[in-house]
Amino acid sequence: MIRVLLVDDQELVRSGLRMVLDTQDGLTVVDEAGDGLAAVERVRAGGVDVVVMDVRMPRLDGVGATERIAALPDPPRVLLLTTFDLDEYAFAGLRAGAAGFLLKDVPTAELVSAIRAVHDGDAVVAPSTTRRLLDRFLPHLPAPETAPDAFADLTAREREVLVLLANGLSNAEISEALFLSEGTVKTHVSRVLTKLGVRDRVQAVVLAYQSGLVGLGK
Repeated sequence: MIRVLLVDDQELVRSGLRMVLDTQDGLTVVDEAGDGLAAVERVRAGGVDVVVMDVRMPRLDGVGATERIAALPDPPRVLLLTTFDLDEYAFAGLRAGAAGFLLKDVPTAELVSAIRAVHDGDAVVAPSTTRRLLDRFLPHLPAPETAPDAFADLTAREREVLVLLANGLSNAEISEALFLSEGTVKTHVSRVLTKLGVRDRVQAVVLAYQSGLVGLGK
């Protein structure tokens, strides 16, 4: 059973999500919170596997709450919900440690599938969508103060895999491009995540762009 915490400052939104999720096999909503501070405190109490979190909220927004949750020991996965066209904090949420994000008008089946995916350790942002998001948001984000070679420990093959990830290729497409089995590609991706100290492929791609390994338009 996947235990879900709903976080949104609108009670009506939380109620609607609860009604939807509680009807799904293997999902249960264990609690709700109306802002980021309350969400962090609820997560500290334990018993939460996935946090479905709004971005814009009073006291502490979803990005700040995500960062605090990600810093906790054995944190739950965070799935951000946002009004994409208006809310550029969503991408910052990925950098803060969220496993992905969805639009608030997402179909029920996609929301449920996303919750299951992040619970299993995957990111919910598709590779092609990741590239489009980076193209849109990176020019508006501040550059890091320093740009150390975060990739020094990667092998040449692992760098190739990371560059292809950053250019929007799926594991299957990387397998075809590098003439490797898909299982081997998954192993390389896992090693890249471990060496870079990131939680998922979305964060690895963000790091690749911010550190200059891959550039926009390349």
